[in-house]
Amino acid sequence: MEIINGERLVLGTCYYPEHWDESLWRDDLRRMLENGIEVIRIAEFAWSKIERYEGVFNYDFFDRFLDVAADMGMKVIFCTPTATPPAWLTEKYPEVLNANMDGVLYRHGGRRHYNYNSPKYQELTRIIVEKSASHYAKHPAIIGWQIDNELNCEKNEFYSESDTIAFRKFLMEKYGSIDALNEAWGTNFWNQTYNSFEEVYVPRTTLSNNTNPHEVLDYTRFVSDSACRFAKMQSDIIRKYIKPGDFITTNGLFGNLDNQRMTNESLDFITYDSYPNFAYCLDAYNKDNFLKDRMWSRNLSEVRAVSKNFGIMEQQSGANGWNTGMAAPTPKPGQMTLWTMQSVAHGADYVSYFRWRTCTYGTEIYWHGILDYSGRDNRRLAEVKSVHEKFQKLSEIAGSKYEAKVGFLKDYDNAWDSQLDVWHEKVEWKSQLGIFEAAQRTHTPMDYIYLRDDVTAEDLKPYSVLFYPHPVLISEERKVVLEEYVKNGGCLVLGCRSGYKDMYGRCVMDKLPGKFAEMSGVDIPEYTLVSPDNKDIVIDWDGTKLEAAVFNDQLVAVGEHAEVLGRYENCYYAGEPGLIKNTYGEGTVYYFGAAFSEKTAEVFLEKLGVKDPHNAKLEIPETCELAVRKKDDTEYCFVLNYKDAEAEIHVKEEMTDLYTGEKVSGTVVLKPFEVRVLK
Repeated sequence: MEIINGERLVLGTCYYPEHWDESLWRDDLRRMLENGIEVIRIAEFAWSKIERYEGVFNYDFFDRFLDVAADMGMKVIFCTPTATPPAWLTEKYPEVLNANMDGVLYRHGGRRHYNYNSPKYQELTRIIVEKSASHYAKHPAIIGWQIDNELNCEKNEFYSESDTIAFRKFLMEKYGSIDALNEAWGTNFWNQTYNSFEEVYVPRTTLSNNTNPHEVLDYTRFVSDSACRFAKMQSDIIRKYIKPGDFITTNGLFGNLDNQRMTNESLDFITYDSYPNFAYCLDAYNKDNFLKDRMWSRNLSEVRAVSKNFGIMEQQSGANGWNTGMAAPTPKPGQMTLWTMQSVAHGADYVSYFRWRTCTYGTEIYWHGILDYSGRDNRRLAEVKSVHEKFQKLSEIAGSKYEAKVGFLKDYDNAWDSQLDVWHEKVEWKSQLGIFEAAQRTHTPMDYIYLRDDVTAEDLKPYSVLFYPHPVLISEERKVVLEEYVKNGGCLVLGCRSGYKDMYGRCVMDKLPGKFAEMSGVDIPEYTLVSPDNKDIVIDWDGTKLEAAVFNDQLVAVGEHAEVLGRYENCYYAGEPGLIKNTYGEGTVYYFGAAFSEKTAEVFLEKLGVKDPHNAKLEIPETCELAVRKKDDTEYCFVLNYKDAEAEIHVKEEMTDLYTGEKVSGTVVLKPFEVRVLK
């Protein structure tokens, strides 16, 4: 049974047989199946159930559970347990532990406290994965494997001695000589020159934490490389034993990790852990953010950038809460369904709820699952059953792809640089949120596309407009791909600070915007961070005032095809160009000299003719999200009401409601948190 097979939508849940008396297993599985749950994930934190003592392996516990699962007809995703090494391991081999920047070890008692580069941890990981896969993979209940759990979650920085040794090897392979490294890192600055690789360490605590930014950029690449190699080590072992048709995945989407590389090298598809309820317990999502839980559509779009169809390994089903300060309310009636359909709308064909029962002990005692502590039937279980019934009616959607003509280009080099460069970080997040919020408010479906070395202009061709707000770092190879896309008729929108660094993170001495100069028709003789006391700077575009947020490039049009569209106002450089359009081949490049606020991004969507592309069919209030999945010539329109109030939509062309099979047109009322799927 393939859970992402293009044939139907499948429900699952996370189950922890080690947390519950064996007498509960069979009844739990029966109740799951009765309510539409067909797949469970197990064992990601259960190393000691297989290897309680070093070198002593006992398979009886999971043998018994898997036999019960097979007898009941429940399918199982089995996990490698490497996210939580057992106490005997960390006590005997403290070198496997991760450390903070000062070298202080993270001790046993949490999770993900190991480091990827410890030779001893790699050895013990190979053993436990080999033993688990060779014994369990043939079991008929198992349909797939999850590697570890949430790679780079909790901590995505590693400062152990093993990491320093591995970092040196990474750098030797990349640069070949210490002189080449010195050149790339600009170590002449502050007399940081190295005479050998043995003098190089992972970043360490320095006065005022003034680390070398080029070293840190390479270090972040190293962290990603380490996680990818760790995943591949496990995947290579599992591949030797899995049955034909079984799959390998891992869950989550975390920082300092090239998820595309990891997926391509090690996985059949990626799965995501979706917790929209974080919006109601994290201040970062509450302040000045009308989207709240709808922000998780941005995260789901990131997952879709890895795989058009994907799975959810952990979907919100109850209140969030650890015993360490994290707390969020129980989902209101209908929100669990809303968030499930949010995942499906963005491309998920498999959704697994976290978790079946709420644990009665441990750190996650307040992180509720479908059932509460007593395990009795409740409102959330009834909602799961209703989701299953909806899934059956939506089965034809499986395998369809999210449809978007607007794309947002990203790449890991710039994402990681924006963690180091305060100017880059300020413009990056202003534009990331601004463009996404504008697309959401205006019902303009949008994809994220990672500009990797294997991406071609042909891959970009389906998008009418591509935003690449702040490609600070740009390589010659990526520049060529973008030029070809534009020359063939594409529309590329750039923002301030584009092209001012090379791939080592060093500022270029070319006239800015560096490698973008020719295609953009722009020269940038001067630039400035916007002063806190001068926040009313605007760029006038044919009478429309665009907020010139965060940072301002003062532009000059270069070449016969470059046209000034907008000029600055309310600043000492008033009258200078701030927006230039350049015709390049059959296409166009727009260079906007600032970051993109939500209102500014909306103007671009409108003027470039891509705003609200489905308006001829549907008129939807901005409090609702529109997501469209398409298979062949059939479009499936998801309308999601995130508000605890009714919402009216207007169906302009007759469509079919997939839940009821009825034809609908005219005014349709959505109940609080309701989702309609219209064909």
